[in-house]
Amino acid sequence: MCGIHGIISSDLSKEEILKRINQMGSIQRHRGPDDKRENIFPIKNGWLGFGLVRLSILDLETGMQPIVAQEDGSAIICNGQVYNYIELQTEVSGEHFISKGDIEVALHLFRRKGVDFLQALNGMYAGAIFDRPGNRLILFRDRFGIKPLYYTDTDSGFAFSSEIKPLIAGSGIPVELNESMLATYFTYRYVPGEQTLFKHIKRLPPGSYLEYNLSSGSYTINRYWEYKLDRDNLDLSFDDAKEMFFNLLDDAVKIRLRSDVEVGSLVSGGIDSSAVAALSAIQKPDIKLFTIFFKEDKYNELPYVEKFLTANQERFSSSKLHKKICTRESLNRLPEIIRSLEEPISLGTILPTDQVCGLAGEQRKVVLTGEGADEIFAGYRKFLVETAAAQYDTLTSGQQKNLDEAYPELKPYLRVRHPDPAMRYIQSEMLYTNEELKRLTGQNAVGNLFPEDALPRLGGNEHPLNAAIAFESRARLPDYVILRLDKLSMRHSLETRTPFLDFRLAEFAASLPVNFKVNIDEGREKFICSHAYADYAVLDHETAFRRKQPFTIPLADWLSEPAQLPAFLQDIMQGDVIKQQGILDQDTAKKHIHNISAQGIGPHTLVSEADRVFAIIIFTLWYNEFF
Repeated sequence: MCGIHGIISSDLSKEEILKRINQMGSIQRHRGPDDKRENIFPIKNGWLGFGLVRLSILDLETGMQPIVAQEDGSAIICNGQVYNYIELQTEVSGEHFISKGDIEVALHLFRRKGVDFLQALNGMYAGAIFDRPGNRLILFRDRFGIKPLYYTDTDSGFAFSSEIKPLIAGSGIPVELNESMLATYFTYRYVPGEQTLFKHIKRLPPGSYLEYNLSSGSYTINRYWEYKLDRDNLDLSFDDAKEMFFNLLDDAVKIRLRSDVEVGSLVSGGIDSSAVAALSAIQKPDIKLFTIFFKEDKYNELPYVEKFLTANQERFSSSKLHKKICTRESLNRLPEIIRSLEEPISLGTILPTDQVCGLAGEQRKVVLTGEGADEIFAGYRKFLVETAAAQYDTLTSGQQKNLDEAYPELKPYLRVRHPDPAMRYIQSEMLYTNEELKRLTGQNAVGNLFPEDALPRLGGNEHPLNAAIAFESRARLPDYVILRLDKLSMRHSLETRTPFLDFRLAEFAASLPVNFKVNIDEGREKFICSHAYADYAVLDHETAFRRKQPFTIPLADWLSEPAQLPAFLQDIMQGDVIKQQGILDQDTAKKHIHNISAQGIGPHTLVSEADRVFAIIIFTLWYNEFF
């Protein structure tokens, strides 16, 4: 795991580029505290600088980057891990190797196959290749965008980095608010797609590569992978599907345990992190487990974790659970968390995520997690509602009545349900109404707040559930869920690995019939997962079939008592900070703040007034930090 950065310029001297590359590395040294290196390559009319800061996980002695091929001078830097590098070594036998790790395998694959090498990689990665023979720079990112990569194109050159702060420092770009994405942020709680809330900074999309011509200074972006969900394998039996699921997940965990340092596992009360921990413990019986808990009972999952470990005590007899409490006082860390996130992400779980990563980072460099299962195997209640809505008109009146009772939100949703899957996704995610957005931001919400570049390429024949999964996996997963995991784990110099985002497992999930993913009669999300966990003894039966509880925090409880909050939050909620910034309408913000209540609010509440106010708080703190 590393931080990468680079600069292309025909205006700057070699010495100035080296100075800037060095500075960029220093700014993101938390991503790689073990080592640091810079290389400068001459190109036509200028220079190309590569830099890397390293967190040593694999090939501790010879794995430092940039790696330069002796045969043609091509070079690579990469943040992440190619898990199947051992299997891929046979495809590049005969090449001259100077390391024993995964990234040089990727470089030689590129030299043989060109950009098609990306189809062979299984892992999480964001990297850059200097293709000297082709006179081009290739930036690439893994299929689900697990590892971040930002870039900027200016009059004086081109620059890229794993994080935003180094990019600002190295490129010298002005720091300006991208106001065109303001309403988008307050719709989704994050900004999906290529653009960010920084005017001159973009993300390379997931499953894509950028090809930069070093002669002309022009570049193009192409997708090399699309998560397609329009090919249901209706001939697959449920028993065969369970076996395939188990084998794929088991192997995904095994290859993510490849490491030259000790690996741990994050665990919550959810079934997926429990399954990952259980499969990891088979390979590493003394694996250390890390979890966070709350004193507020309805949010606290620690009893579930302890019950799971007790029920499976033989497997975990050599393991140890490390735990830490997340309280209202954790709000004091919001400014430093936002500084690390770099983008406003209004997700309450940033607080416990930061704490559990800090806890794990004290003892381990690598942990496995359960992220991604909810997105690819339909683990959210909204997926159940969408499936029920899709078949509602085909049911008898008695069946409709049963669904009405099981899903109270279904009838109101059917009245407004849009025929376009993109608009339906917006409906499922909206934090503010169009009228509220107008009052808060002063901007009219555009007709389609979903950026074109963040749209999945649907075939048009997808079941509505699969269309919803496609949007979830293309936007919310990389730009909201995984981004927060990467930034907050790397803040503590911790690598997090996500077996459920193994592309083989994801493509298998895409082929499953809808009724294997959800069972609306039983109200079961991730239907096949629970059955496979139980039938293959991954989890005890009670854990495998435990009802899902969203992983969230007692936000309404905390924010409804402003006097108990840190001073900087009181200044936002009761003072004139919002007015002084001049971006949001303070009167509108104050109305939402005044309406916060913890009455009737719990983990299953999708949107509360506290969620709306938290988005305002996060944006205000972010703006204060960067502008």
